[in-house]
Amino acid sequence: MTQALTPLSLPPVPREFGFFVDGKVVPAGTRDLSERRSPAHDVPVTRIPKCTTADLDTAVAAARRAFEDRRWSGLGGAARGAVLLRAAALIRARAEEIAYFETLENGKPIAQARGEVMGCADMFDYASGLARSLHGDSFNNLGDGLFGLVTREPVGVVGLITPWNFPFLILCERVPYILASGCTLVVKPSEVTSATTLLLAEILTEAGLPDGCMNVVTGSGSSIGQALIEHMDVDMLSFTGSTAVGRRCVEAAGRSNFKKLGLELGGKNPQIVFADADLDDAADGVAFGIAFNAGQCCVSGSRLIVERSVAEAFAQRVQAKLARLRIGDPLDEATQVGAITTAAQHDIILGYIQSGQEEGARLLCGGEVLDTGEGRFITPAVFTDVTREMAIARDEVFGPVLVILPFDTLDEAIEIANDTVYGLAASVWSKNIDTALTVTRRVRAGRFWVNTTLAGGPELPLGGFRQSGWGREAGVYGVEEYTQIKSVHVEIGKRTHWGE
Repeated sequence: MTQALTPLSLPPVPREFGFFVDGKVVPAGTRDLSERRSPAHDVPVTRIPKCTTADLDTAVAAARRAFEDRRWSGLGGAARGAVLLRAAALIRARAEEIAYFETLENGKPIAQARGEVMGCADMFDYASGLARSLHGDSFNNLGDGLFGLVTREPVGVVGLITPWNFPFLILCERVPYILASGCTLVVKPSEVTSATTLLLAEILTEAGLPDGCMNVVTGSGSSIGQALIEHMDVDMLSFTGSTAVGRRCVEAAGRSNFKKLGLELGGKNPQIVFADADLDDAADGVAFGIAFNAGQCCVSGSRLIVERSVAEAFAQRVQAKLARLRIGDPLDEATQVGAITTAAQHDIILGYIQSGQEEGARLLCGGEVLDTGEGRFITPAVFTDVTREMAIARDEVFGPVLVILPFDTLDEAIEIANDTVYGLAASVWSKNIDTALTVTRRVRAGRFWVNTTLAGGPELPLGGFRQSGWGREAGVYGVEEYTQIKSVHVEIGKRTHWGE
């Protein structure tokens, strides 16, 4: 357990972490440290080791030993599930500590961080049951002489690379399911938000996870992340991040050992609003969908596709909702929108806001740097007079930037929604069930919301179509993703000899 923390105050000195291999915290020693400064307060809050590729090799070797000697995969599902249940309880017990470091490193509001942490505990609860229910199939229809079985086996050592926008949430959308399948893993968190991943490794060890089953190696994506992608002794890689880096994962996997890949990548997600919708609910959902996590969300609803007859009035409703948002210090309980996590992303967002205006779009509201005296904050921007060819309408901005695209017919709304290389998520707002179901069936997206957005739980799978990724996380599918299927043929009685 770590030292008690005073909520809603900055740490007097930055917390120094070690990385985690074979069930133990490894101190930084002579390794360089990466100092993380709070994006909201511009003060140092954590120091994380810059691991070497030799450290990565050690971690992968520990995961390989743990897998091959079956200390985890050889356990029954009930035993694995019990560890995951204990981990859920420990996450709840340490929720304030986890949320605190999540907020310090990421810049998201503390209330949001707490909610995410509690949701993560629920994922461990759910996955504990899946560890017991995972099963194969049988075929008793092959004649009297042959019986067939299909078994699911853990794929092996999994490499997991997680991003900075939801460091703990995305981690927990994967780790309990990976462990429920019987795999072992090596995690490489984002170099700017590593603390809560290291806390989870401690929690799992305390919960009874055998040594070597979860290892955490910290450092940059260009060195440690790339080495993990290419590692010859990693059987599967799960990556969450940009489509550009996802493409590099595909290329690297082909160059190395043809490891299996699970990829959750970018999105340019539509929110489709029909005139018959509850427009107050829809405006609230659209505002939430673009401002949640300061827009740094792969499933953010950044394209508002709205029926032309209500487009102007609806835009005013959204603008009014956004104007009431409380933006600022994420350690303030009342804050709804926190800081932009990295300086590079801050500049990218402002660059898109500028380019949108240069291309002829009209900035209806927002898009300003909030002057707080410290930290990085941008007020949510709404653009109208947008054409589909503009960069702000096609590219994933990954920030609080909403573009409005009007439509006249249902078919036109669907055509606009599908006019993207992505297919991660979508929402539709309508009181007409026929309209809602037609849109749900015809818009190409891996996650869909009807009269809500960004809702869900551990039961439903996550993932995208097209350039938004491969595979699925969470739910039953999230455990099956980390297994491979084996066909077993059992001869019954004496074999009939060939040629006789």
